[in-house]
Amino acid sequence: MDSNIIRLSSPITLKHTLSGKTVHLHSLPTKPFNFRLHCSKSSSSGGVSFDGSAFEAERLRLDARARQTMAETSRREIETGQEDDNPKAWKWVIRKRIWDLMEARNIAQNPRPVHHRIPNFVGAAAAAKNLGGLEVFREADCVKVNPDSPQKQVRFLTLSGGKKLLTPQPRLRTGFFSVLESNMLSPNNIDEACTSVGVAKYGRPIGLDEKIKVDIIVIGSVAVDPKTGARLGKGEGFAELEYGMLRYMGAIDDSTPVVTSVHDCQLVDDIPVEKLLVHDVPVDIICTPTQVIFTNTAIPKPQGIYWDKLSPEKLGQIQILRELKSRIERETGQKLPCGPSEKLPPTARRRR
Repeated sequence: MDSNIIRLSSPITLKHTLSGKTVHLHSLPTKPFNFRLHCSKSSSSGGVSFDGSAFEAERLRLDARARQTMAETSRREIETGQEDDNPKAWKWVIRKRIWDLMEARNIAQNPRPVHHRIPNFVGAAAAAKNLGGLEVFREADCVKVNPDSPQKQVRFLTLSGGKKLLTPQPRLRTGFFSVLESNMLSPNNIDEACTSVGVAKYGRPIGLDEKIKVDIIVIGSVAVDPKTGARLGKGEGFAELEYGMLRYMGAIDDSTPVVTSVHDCQLVDDIPVEKLLVHDVPVDIICTPTQVIFTNTAIPKPQGIYWDKLSPEKLGQIQILRELKSRIERETGQKLPCGPSEKLPPTARRRR
């Protein structure tokens, strides 16, 4: 099997988080951004066709690796949290409580167990229906939706409603974002296009220079506080990175609504707002199978990527972040800070 490499090398315009000034990168020598897509040569045409089975097998393998690492991290964080007031331990305690509860009450759907995932909860379709009834969703032209299972119905409502769907590649491994539009699809393949394989198969990959306006962000959660809008994801931080990059692109701003869909049992009241980090993304609206909650959150939204929070290991695994960092450093003549080290699985090598 061959791999097809797509190269993106257009100039971009960014706002530098540290100085607050606009950074124009059009004069920079561009370095192509490459990402690999599982493909195989078509025997009939001699061209290249998408190998969905290989893509899915690789995705599942890497997801299993990542979940194992997160499990090890959560155990370590919880154990050391009692000893040295680890600032991350409390998040893992809440996550574990929710994951355990959902498994014990059997309100989780496949994939299971739900631990170290955005839980695919019973009633996800009903929550999506409530989300689809929101005025901000009905009036939206472009919707950014996370790629997790419980938000699949939201992705379907987006595409079947004639809207643009912006979806990140899982863990930003193989690229950045893909855009799907209903006119790119037939009615028969809309459902497939809502899956990770379908996004890679039918979506149009975009780069940081894409001129796009996102009208609403739909984000997955493990736990969320309906009174404050404080949210916890599964612990990898990719939702925050995606949000930060969209801020850099000018695709979103403080007024862009952030919505999450969860089960009612994922609503909590013990997320300490004072312990949230600057890059944590709060939510404006919560949709459950039984209700819609407007949080009126007062938590500030992130203004970009906070490089001092980004570990060298994670930076090393996400090529588009390395490209962005090097471009900003070349333009500003300043070296951006780097966050503390963390243990992550080694970068997976794609099979050829």
